[in-house]
Amino acid sequence: MDTDDVQLKKQQLTEEIERLKTELDEKTLLAEERLNRLKYLQADFDNYRKWSEKEKGAVIALANEDLIKDLLVILDDFERALPSLEQEKNKEGILMIQKKLLKILAGYGLHPIDCVGKKFDPNFHDVLCKEQCDKDPDTVINEIGKGYQLKSKVIRPSKVVIAENVGEQEGENHG
Repeated sequence: MDTDDVQLKKQQLTEEIERLKTELDEKTLLAEERLNRLKYLQADFDNYRKWSEKEKGAVIALANEDLIKDLLVILDDFERALPSLEQEKNKEGILMIQKKLLKILAGYGLHPIDCVGKKFDPNFHDVLCKEQCDKDPDTVINEIGKGYQLKSKVIRPSKVVIAENVGEQEGENHG
C-alpha cells in the first residue's frame, strides 16, 4: 500500500468515526428524550394512582357520612327516650346500647360538637333563637339539638340558643 492509499484509508476512517460519533450523539439524545418522556409518564401514573386512592377514600367517606347521618336519628331517639326511663329497670341496658353505638360511630370519626359556653360560630351552630341574659353576646347558652362532626367535616350543626344583651336590643329598636 502506498502513502496515498493510507492517507485515503485514514481519511475514510476519520469520516466514518465522525459519522458514527454524530449518529451516536443523535441516538443518545433520542434515548435521553425517551427516558425523560418515560419519567414524565411514570410521574403522571403515580399522580393518577394517588388521585385514584384519594378519590376512593372520598367515596368511602361519603358513603360512611350518609350512613352515619341516618344513624344520628337513632342517637336522637336515645337522647329523647332516656329521660323518660328514670324509673325503668331497663335504663342501664338502653344506656349501654347508646354508649356502644356512640363508640362505634366514634371509631369512624364521628364526635359531637361541644357548644354550650362557646362563642357562636356559624360553621358549627344554627341559631334557633336569642335569649336576653347577662352573658357575653353571641355566647351559646343552650343546646336544643346536638350537632356532630365526621372527622373535620360538620355533618349536622348544633341547634342553639345564644345570649343577647338587653342593651343591644334596645339600641336596635331605637337606632
